[in-house]
Amino acid sequence: MDTEALRSFVRAAELGRLRQAADELGMTQQGVSKRIAALERALEVRLFTRTARGVELTLDGQAFLPHARSIVAGVERAVAAVRPGSRALRIDVLGLRSAQAVVLHDYWRSHPETDLDVVTLRVSDPRVAVAAVETGDIDASFRTVTDPAVLPADVRMIPAFDSPLELLVGPGHPLASARRLTPTELRKHRIWVPGIEPGSEWAEFYDQLATDFDLRIDAAGPHFGDEVLLDTLADSSDVATLVGARDRYIWPPTHDLRRIPVENPTLAYPLSLILPRTNPHPGLRRVVAHLGSLAGLPEPVWLPSWATEQRRGHTASRSR
Repeated sequence: MDTEALRSFVRAAELGRLRQAADELGMTQQGVSKRIAALERALEVRLFTRTARGVELTLDGQAFLPHARSIVAGVERAVAAVRPGSRALRIDVLGLRSAQAVVLHDYWRSHPETDLDVVTLRVSDPRVAVAAVETGDIDASFRTVTDPAVLPADVRMIPAFDSPLELLVGPGHPLASARRLTPTELRKHRIWVPGIEPGSEWAEFYDQLATDFDLRIDAAGPHFGDEVLLDTLADSSDVATLVGARDRYIWPPTHDLRRIPVENPTLAYPLSLILPRTNPHPGLRRVVAHLGSLAGLPEPVWLPSWATEQRRGHTASRSR
């Protein structure tokens, strides 16, 4: 059924005059009449009778009006649900306890009027997130494509923020009493990061981190969840892991785990934001501004080479 014909019928019924309905709908009176006539033919009933004052609903028209009004309102809600600026801003994060989610929560607390929908695509391949941005399923994604040349022409990637890493250990670990550590002091210690998936951005990150600082990154075994990881750390005297300083981890007080900053240089995980090149959701502008206002990290900072190259390319493109 033609929803525009239904819209014309509803406005004519509410106003009682075809001319006024036509003016509101931005069309001619004849156009409104033709739409209503087509609707009557489809329904095989008369909806209006003409009077000296305009039009009045027939009994069939009176019965049909509330249903037509409901259909028109439903269509308008459906359109609003997918129109940028009139629907929630949908942003993909790696996890609801991740640094990205924490930063977005901080932003929302400062801008509670923002209609924000934080989602997790639960995929390791950043190209899947790129495709979701390209099709409009999400408005932006905190993912990184380490080779920006493979991005589609209508999608771009900008630096979001850098997440400093901390060593997370149990009370029996040799480094548990340290207040801060350097990357050199992590050598020869087992750093367990289970579930690193080949082809993921974090796989490339940990590969280069291990190479540059001669670290022992152990990805053995499946990742059974944060709770199992935290239990293992609490009971171990030789296993540690790396976590983002803003990442949320919750454990029982009896675990007595310690988060130790790694500095000189600060090891940082680079986070990027993937978004459409044209017609991005209007709400993204303020989110990007919030990301740019975040405090910098203690110098010097180590980033993987691909992140450094992307920053140079981003700076060069902005200066043109």
